[in-house]
Amino acid sequence: MKQVVQNYKSGELALLDVPVPGCKPGGVLVRSSYSLISTGTELMKVSEAGMSMLGKARSRPDQVAKVVQSVAVNGVPATYRKVMGKLDSYTPLGYSLCGVVEQVGAGIDEVKVGDLVACAGNEHALHAELNWVPKNLFTPVPDGLAPRHAAFGTVGSIALQGVRQGESRLGEVALVIGLGLIGQLVVQLLAASGVRVVGVDPDPVRCELAERLGAAAWGDPASPAVEQAVAELTGGHGVDQVYLAAGGDSNQPVELAARLSRDRGRVIDIGKCRLDLPWNAYYEKELDVRFSRSYGPGRYDPEYELEGRDYPIGHVRWTERRNLACFLDLVARGRVDVEPLISHTADFTDAVETYRSLKDGGLKAVAVLFRYPEQEAGAETEAEAPVVAVPAVRRDARASAPVRAAGTPVRLAFVGAGNYATSMLLPHLAGRDGVELSTVVTTTALSAANAQRKFGFAGATTDLDAVLGDPAVDAVFVVTRHSSHAALTRKALLAGKAVFVEKPLALTEDELAGVLAAVEESGNDRLQVGFNRRFAPLLREAAERFGPRSGPGHVRYLVNAGRLDHGSWYLRQGTEGSRFTGEGGHFIDTASRLLGADPVSVYALTTPGDEDLQVVLRYPDGSTATIGYVTNGPSGFPKETLDLVADGRALRLDDFVRASVYDGRKRWVSSRLPKARDKGQEAQLAAFVKAVRTGGAMPVPLESLVATTAATLAVRAGAAGGVPVTLAGAR
Repeated sequence: MKQVVQNYKSGELALLDVPVPGCKPGGVLVRSSYSLISTGTELMKVSEAGMSMLGKARSRPDQVAKVVQSVAVNGVPATYRKVMGKLDSYTPLGYSLCGVVEQVGAGIDEVKVGDLVACAGNEHALHAELNWVPKNLFTPVPDGLAPRHAAFGTVGSIALQGVRQGESRLGEVALVIGLGLIGQLVVQLLAASGVRVVGVDPDPVRCELAERLGAAAWGDPASPAVEQAVAELTGGHGVDQVYLAAGGDSNQPVELAARLSRDRGRVIDIGKCRLDLPWNAYYEKELDVRFSRSYGPGRYDPEYELEGRDYPIGHVRWTERRNLACFLDLVARGRVDVEPLISHTADFTDAVETYRSLKDGGLKAVAVLFRYPEQEAGAETEAEAPVVAVPAVRRDARASAPVRAAGTPVRLAFVGAGNYATSMLLPHLAGRDGVELSTVVTTTALSAANAQRKFGFAGATTDLDAVLGDPAVDAVFVVTRHSSHAALTRKALLAGKAVFVEKPLALTEDELAGVLAAVEESGNDRLQVGFNRRFAPLLREAAERFGPRSGPGHVRYLVNAGRLDHGSWYLRQGTEGSRFTGEGGHFIDTASRLLGADPVSVYALTTPGDEDLQVVLRYPDGSTATIGYVTNGPSGFPKETLDLVADGRALRLDDFVRASVYDGRKRWVSSRLPKARDKGQEAQLAAFVKAVRTGGAMPVPLESLVATTAATLAVRAGAAGGVPVTLAGAR
């Protein structure tokens, strides 16, 4: 299928061939009929992409701050690779469309194949022939409403949410500054509510359009006619509300708002304009400044948008989905007219040229629609101390490594191509001698196309079964979100593939048992979990210099995990497991590697909120490991610090950049700081590829991978019960 994309580094716009997205549970697959270009938001993004790197940094100081923090935690080289990888990737455009339901995912019963729906979201209502849209980001189109008009649903919801924030009342007077697409819709919504509107814009054509759509008066912001109209309509008191729907760097809109507002008036920011509030003017009138956040309540909440959890109507009357339905109803009943706003309708095949014309000024427009080729719906698409059992690994007698022809490359397929895969794994595999990147599989088409372009995959698809059935594929990398790891690993093992699964291997004991059942059923035990720290060169060298132990040892491991950004999918514990379940295996595996055994019991304490943990692991010879997992540490403090003490000796590892070993007579300190924190990804991948190529043993025994996973899962049970958890069956 085709999708409009942009490279944020180069500014390149393209109509790209990408795989068809999969239809996941909780949503629908929609074939686009019309999608709307937001001539404000999207053109701002297109313009930013054409800036120099310095210009990009100046336009997004919030992202610069994140880069600085990443440098402090991960070092310059890793941060540079991550940032440049993101910049040099195709990003999607679009967030408002109307289309026909082509496939219905599990859990959706309010629409059926063939229904017309309006869709929202800058990750789901894209300028693409097909989109997967979750439940709370689509709504059925009212009977009789044209698809080209329903495509305005998302932008209309933004305007509607702004009007709701203004709490307009019958008979009031409002000032709308900026008469672009959002401003024109705000004018109509206010007029439909019985509010008299004064429109302000330097473009006389847009002012005249606003008058036709219901504005009582209009004018240039510098014109005395605007102040005169406000004085006449309000008896000299000033307007009740001001809606800032303008963009740009000028501070004129907020200054005009203060000058023309009444005492204790309301100023609502909908657009993205400069907001240097003149303190005296706003203070003396005690103006109420409000922000309108996109489509309405639910926006930026992944549980609402992605998991379909609605807000009770008694507590939240107008969510973003209810706003979407409300706006479509207003258009269907003729209370809002979007047809006069349509300046141009372009065929989707002309998308790139349309954007260029808008950017260059050759096409002056309020709203532009893309029209998609018509296709038939339904076309085929792609009390007592708890005990946690450590499942025994049973191998069928058929278990054996596949025999490979000499000199043939190891062919790898990737399932998932997110940030970790593209920044920490694929750079070490692309171009590697003896490795061929065969196919990348994703549910979102664009990420597959990006990975194919950047790393040289031979193919990209959303059809996992086709990849698993391909005899030419030797190994499958599972680098998806945590909730899918066990099921995908099981399928790949049953298909006879060697599997590299990023941690965690499983989120529950049942999932872990299912993976081992696949090993027993297939006789295929060619499995590696992404516990890379044991492969870190600095840790390996320090452990070698520390030497063998004769008595019990103690590991103390402090993990300064830090706070997660709002909206991070790691916060979705209901579906993706706890944060420690997701990454705690790293630290347990590292401790077990240093102590040379797998743990036999786990004791865990948690703070209120279940974010910070103290975990104590006991090992067969009496050794212990204490893992402190904290989220409230300072951002500049090292993320990981580790000590091993035994037999009068001590090993210290400081965040994988410095190591030292002490005894009673001498000490060793790593001779130089590495250029970057090497946490072992490259060495681990090299070991895995070698095992696949030669048929040798996997880098880490399957029994150890299972024990580490079981211990990680036991932390949850231990924290809940406040007592030690025995790992039954541990070696």
